[in-house]
Amino acid sequence: MSAPTYTLPPLPYAYDALEPHISAQIMELHHSKHHQTYITNLNAALKTQAEAVHASDITTQVSLQQGIRFNAGGHINHSLFWQNLAPASSGDAKSSAAPQLVKQIKATWGDEDKFRDAFKTALLGIQGSGWGWLVKVETGNEQRLTIVTTKDQDPVVGKGEVPIFGVDMWEHAYYLQYLNGKAAYVENIWNVINWKTAEDRYLGTRADAFKLLKASI
Repeated sequence: MSAPTYTLPPLPYAYDALEPHISAQIMELHHSKHHQTYITNLNAALKTQAEAVHASDITTQVSLQQGIRFNAGGHINHSLFWQNLAPASSGDAKSSAAPQLVKQIKATWGDEDKFRDAFKTALLGIQGSGWGWLVKVETGNEQRLTIVTTKDQDPVVGKGEVPIFGVDMWEHAYYLQYLNGKAAYVENIWNVINWKTAEDRYLGTRADAFKLLKASI
């Protein structure tokens, strides 16, 4: 039994494309080192799991689950994150690129400013490491938007959940540039949110959101 082997997806922009809001140094380390490490560890764990399944070694299979969840989550979250960022000069970084999503945001929170305040509160309320996400939740024929936070590298993959965009609140995402100024990082990242991608995810399906992961195998 063979295991899938994942590879690091390329960024859709240069490492310095998000400056001055996110530095080239952070982007290069974050993408080529941190994300790559999650992939390397995930591939190793999946290989060991495949061997354990072949050998009917259930204890090893169980022992691997926490590591697979953590590293697979790291790969999922970062693959989504890179795509939901765009250079500030791009038209994709303007909320006008997401008319249907913004309409629903206003219906849910009242206006964009109230939504951003709610998202900021959620992000700054994360204790330790984690992520903040705008999520579309589909229940039957109904759908709604909600803000969720996740711990460590736990991914948003629940039934009916479509991650619209996320913000990485691990220190490696901002510390080299913002030091302990998390609030400044949260404020500035709005300048590089890819609203076009957010609109596509809002109008699309779970499979659409996660299609990049299949391409990384």
